[in-house]
Amino acid sequence: MGNHGNPGGYARRPEEQQLGPVLRRRSQLQAGGSTTDQRLLDSDGPSEWVHTDPWRVLRIQSEFIEGFGTLAELPPAISVFGSARTPVGSAEYDAGVRIGRALVDAGFAVITGGGPGAMEAANKGAREAGGISVGLGIELPFEQGLNEHVDLGLNFRYFFVRKTMFVKYSQGFVVLPGGLGTLDEMFEALTLVQTRKITRFPIVLFGTEYWGGLIDWLKNTVIAQGKASEFDLMLFHVTDDVEEAVTLVSKEVGEGTNERAVLAATEEAARETGD
Repeated sequence: MGNHGNPGGYARRPEEQQLGPVLRRRSQLQAGGSTTDQRLLDSDGPSEWVHTDPWRVLRIQSEFIEGFGTLAELPPAISVFGSARTPVGSAEYDAGVRIGRALVDAGFAVITGGGPGAMEAANKGAREAGGISVGLGIELPFEQGLNEHVDLGLNFRYFFVRKTMFVKYSQGFVVLPGGLGTLDEMFEALTLVQTRKITRFPIVLFGTEYWGGLIDWLKNTVIAQGKASEFDLMLFHVTDDVEEAVTLVSKEVGEGTNERAVLAATEEAARETGD
């Protein structure tokens, strides 16, 4: 009775090993004799393996799984981007609050980068309107974590995983004035739409004065020198009006109107390359 180490009741021979489902005898014996559990639970040994690329791949995979599992049941959502340096009480901060509130009133959840400034403003507006306020944060040495208005938050180690979540679980972007991170998100979305990796994805830039110089550069330099097509300017809208911004993303989510611009840009590119 109670022969837990050998359930079959046979005496273990000294010249054999049972390693999980594998039986080893005689010349196939392995040195050491420890069990798999022993090796798993042993705290001794080198730790460099946690800094290797195979281990990083597992961490990346876990971030995707955590993100997909957390966000899969979100209702239709719009991501709002903008500077973490936008001061509380400024006109831009107030616009962010109003945009967050208006998006909830239009039936959307609101997703931001979860930080301060414009992101906090949009989360605040969404929370005050009784909607779902989501923050997708990033591990940075100078960021202070998710803002207090985030009701559902995730922190990521890797930018590319976080950016996938923004695109996968948003039906569109509203982009407030911001810096390099905001530009990164905006241009990635524009590239994905232009190349038809995603469709029916409205992008609204809020603040005509702020974005005017960039748009002039796109027209007068990038497009003028043939580096992009005039149709690419149809992939986004610019406005100073909160209601118009929400109307634009709502309409395109329902109708996919910018898909026509994407198709036109694709056809133009094909003609230019002779494909």
